[in-house]
Amino acid sequence: MERIITKELLTWKETQKDRLPLVLYGARQVGKTYTLLHFGKEYYKNTIYVNFERMPVISEFFGGELNPDRIIRFLEEYFSETIVPEQTLLIFDEIQSCERALTSLKYFAEEAPEYHIAAAGSLLGVAIHREQYSFPVGKVILKTMYPLRFDEFLAATGNKHLVPIIREHFDNMSEMPEQTHRELMQWLRRYLFVGGMPAVVKKYLEEESLINIPELQTMILSAYTADMAKYSTPGECAKIQNAFRSLPAQLAKDNKKFQYKLIRKGATAGLFGESISWMVMSGIALECDRVTRGEVPLAITQDLSSFKLYMSDVGLLSAASGIMPENVIRQELSDIFKGALAENYVAQTLAACGHKLFYWTSDSPTAEVDFLLQKKGIVIPVEVKYDVNVHAKSMRHFSNMYHPEEMIRISARNFGQDEQGLCSIPLYAVFCM
Repeated sequence: MERIITKELLTWKETQKDRLPLVLYGARQVGKTYTLLHFGKEYYKNTIYVNFERMPVISEFFGGELNPDRIIRFLEEYFSETIVPEQTLLIFDEIQSCERALTSLKYFAEEAPEYHIAAAGSLLGVAIHREQYSFPVGKVILKTMYPLRFDEFLAATGNKHLVPIIREHFDNMSEMPEQTHRELMQWLRRYLFVGGMPAVVKKYLEEESLINIPELQTMILSAYTADMAKYSTPGECAKIQNAFRSLPAQLAKDNKKFQYKLIRKGATAGLFGESISWMVMSGIALECDRVTRGEVPLAITQDLSSFKLYMSDVGLLSAASGIMPENVIRQELSDIFKGALAENYVAQTLAACGHKLFYWTSDSPTAEVDFLLQKKGIVIPVEVKYDVNVHAKSMRHFSNMYHPEEMIRISARNFGQDEQGLCSIPLYAVFCM
């Protein structure tokens, strides 16, 4: 599967001055290891792969002096392979299992930048699980990896030719031919069920069927639950699991603001605040913060007490909600949950495109804009709908208050623009944003 992040890795490789080690993180099973191994095979003479969970001897070696030359000589002897600057890719996988290895990246950056080192680890391991050694801030390049976006899904399913067509119509805001529009919406609805986890997409490609998809997605959700037990205390683990299990219910309501009472009766921010942070920093949940004003800069008007949480992958949301293949094919989903799927899909796509997630609400009259984007010094309100039946009451209220230069409505409708300047973007084109 082609991954968009490979272009960023190639840019990193070709950096000739002050190259820093790279740390690729994200939720488990988003394809970090596969991507790095494939990158090494395609662009380097040879690759040395170190897995700190499976190679305890190497982990123990890092307990000694963190001298880059000493480490290189040891790895050459261990793998019986020469490590050549600029020509060998060193992959440090599951680096959260060896904190000293993470610390060693600082010394490679300062003393041996000629070696190409790419580390991979879950965000919970890299950002949270710090017991003795500090993170090498400023000495590494951080890249976040997400599940496959819809354009990557199209490429994987043999529809790569549709991606530039979508971009062309997005750039020109010109209507897509109706037959192509319907075809893309059919693929989009399948993507909402399959999602972008590489193993799930691979199974879908192999079997050309949705039947066994939920079983594999459930296994991934179970792996996330196992991580909760591994990287937290027993007491905190139970709270994280309860908070995570509440996400479908949190999203399957008109007001998608996260409500602690849906975790359990009597739940409060004081009890579950750290659990929420754990989910966000581990990459299994995406946080969308409320802002009180629709003006630049958005971050200074954040209301830290109000936020929405989305799952990192819309396919996992489908699985966690108990949706079955026949529900997708027959389009038997409730209107509220259709909206939840569409909004979660847009959230994960915007995050993968590098956007910080914000939303806006007003008190009187009650109005909510699903997302606010800050781009090129302006704020762009974004409304999300699953179907073609749309209304823009909240958007009009926001427009009357802040007079935005651009407004976007994402739905099942074709590309277009109304007399108020509201741009209609089909759900399948969100990756263009």
